[in-house]
Parts: sequence; C-alpha cells; structure tokens
Amino acid sequence: QVQLVESGGGLVQAGGSLRLSCAASGSIVRVDAMGWYRQAPGKQRELVAAVTLGGSTNYADSVKGRFTISRDNANNTVYLQMNDLKAEDTAVYYCNAAGVGVRGILRASFNSWGQGTQVTVSS
Repeated sequence: QVQLVESGGGLVQAGGSLRLSCAASGSIVRVDAMGWYRQAPGKQRELVAAVTLGGSTNYADSVKGRFTISRDNANNTVYLQMNDLKAEDTAVYYCNAAGVGVRGILRASFNSWGQGTQVTVSS
C-alpha cells in the first residue's frame, strides 16, 4: 500500500499565497506521475496540475501563471505553490500519485489518493 499525506491548506485572503505538500510512503518502487486535483462544493473533481517523473508538467487553464507544481523525486514528495489566489480557487485539494509498488513479493501498479486538504480563499 502507498499512502499520501498532505499538508499546507488553510484560509487566505484573495491575492495571497499557499504552498501544499504531499509525501508518498510505503512499498514504492517508482512514482511515475504526481498531481493535485480539487473539488469545490457541488462540482466534480478536476485536475489542477500534474508532473511526471521526468519533470514534464501540465496545468489547468484556470491556474496557469499562478500555480507551480514541483516534485522531490528522492523523497517522493510533490508541492503546489499557489500564488495570486482567487475566491474560485476555494476547494478541497487532493494529492494523487501513480507508479509501481510492491505487493507481497510482486511488483504492482498503484494509484493512490491523499485525504484532502481544505483551501479557502476569502474575497
């Protein structure tokens, strides 16, 4: 099993910044992709940003130029630096990681989610 632990959410005023962190632990061989999703009340969960093992990144149009995703491959940790936050960024943010782990004596793929962290932006 691979566990993800998130931190860094909170309440911030519009225009402010927050940094989210997510660390993966467990029987990990390799973490291929790591990303952040968010879900606002009454809306579907959506991709915010993702980064591959090689460093390629992908962002939702709504956060381009304001959010930056990065990762520490040695520690299987992903970060999301969020600047110029807006009220519409208010949501529960979830970390996601996919890769290869160990299950018993076999290697097996995994796709794990964090528990979510609340980000609230006041206008």
